[in-house]
Amino acid sequence: MGLSTFIGGVHPYEGKELSADKPIQVIQPRGELVFPVSQHIGAPAKPIVEKGDAVLAGQKIAEAGGFVSAPVICSVSGTVKAIEPRLTAGGSMVPSIVVENDGEYRTVPGFGEKRDYETLSKQEIRDIVREAGIVGLGGAGFPTSVKLTPKDDGAIDYVIVNGAECEPYLTSDYRVMMEQPEKVIGGLKVILRLFEKAKGVIAVEENKPEAIKKLTELVKDEPRISVCPLKTKYPQGGERFLIYAVTGGRQINSSMLPADAGCIVDNVDTVVSVYNAVCESTPLIRRIITVTGDAVKEPRNFEVRLGTCYEELLEAAGGFKEQPEKILSGGPMMGQALFSLKIPVMKTSSALTCFVKDPVAASEETPCIRCGRCVEVCPGHVVPQMMMAAAERHDLALFEKLNGMECCECGCCTYICPAHRPLTQAFKEMRKAVTAERKKKA
Repeated sequence: MGLSTFIGGVHPYEGKELSADKPIQVIQPRGELVFPVSQHIGAPAKPIVEKGDAVLAGQKIAEAGGFVSAPVICSVSGTVKAIEPRLTAGGSMVPSIVVENDGEYRTVPGFGEKRDYETLSKQEIRDIVREAGIVGLGGAGFPTSVKLTPKDDGAIDYVIVNGAECEPYLTSDYRVMMEQPEKVIGGLKVILRLFEKAKGVIAVEENKPEAIKKLTELVKDEPRISVCPLKTKYPQGGERFLIYAVTGGRQINSSMLPADAGCIVDNVDTVVSVYNAVCESTPLIRRIITVTGDAVKEPRNFEVRLGTCYEELLEAAGGFKEQPEKILSGGPMMGQALFSLKIPVMKTSSALTCFVKDPVAASEETPCIRCGRCVEVCPGHVVPQMMMAAAERHDLALFEKLNGMECCECGCCTYICPAHRPLTQAFKEMRKAVTAERKKKA
């Protein structure tokens, strides 16, 4: 029997050898920390502190702005310096709470206390996860408490831990699986308590054999948990494709949630964060981040407090060995290009990737040669060539008719295109435009 996978996808250079064997190193921030109130899908959080207030690590400084929202928790002790717009990785200015770190890291009462999840009710677990500010740490940042509250608990028969980490160069999830496998399994057990009929599956790409071996050994006596090796292929870690691979063919589209296919999917570090919150009374105040790329002196994996400046991450990795042409927040396939490192680490931050040369800038766009490669690799089974024609005319109706909203913006079409056309970028803008148009009509 072959390894589990999906139809389509590409095989970009992995680049993981730069940091895969580098253990997670804890670094503490200096100076001020910046906490944007919008670090998740859904309504922004609402600040509940004011300038001049003293705050503690583990203290809620912004409350959820609605059901689909998440609170923001302070990661240090200090004083609120300002509440003002600050630059984020997406390039926009976002209202943020700025805290002057006093370097003492004093915590709220009860922080870090052990707790037995088996004595908690389902609602208590969900409330703890919500109050801990946990969101999906592998992608867009969907509030985890919402994900763990489907319409029908009994309809969920798979809880999938996403350990694929298919994005090139990133190794933070791998290091978590290698260094904290007990927490990965512990967090999965907590989630399984919410869904009695479900089995837990930890899905890991085959290019991480040591992680597969370690996790398999640890779950050998767990009747409800198994490890599913996946074929190494991008974007294997995409939610839709992971569900298809693990379940043997279940499919969801852009209008569905994983729960509609009987699945709950959470990233490795999200599951560890659930364990930390429920079993160790520790809210989400830190991220594991990979700093990598051929322009970085000492690629590393770091545990950093939320709000830390990216400049400090680069400094901890030895700085640049050569001035980069391209700097990304995230990896080369789905990362966002940065023009400044004066931005904060947020819940959705995963990596800082720096390249000496920018292959995209060096490539000249030419007309489409109708080779069909984009269609072959598209995991969403749409026709990028025709969608691009609609995008060039800004024809929203045609874009929708061509199932353009099923594009997951993975970048496979752009990666494979011999004409170097900016397909993914165009689709991203069209999807935004269609969404805005729908909101206007509603």
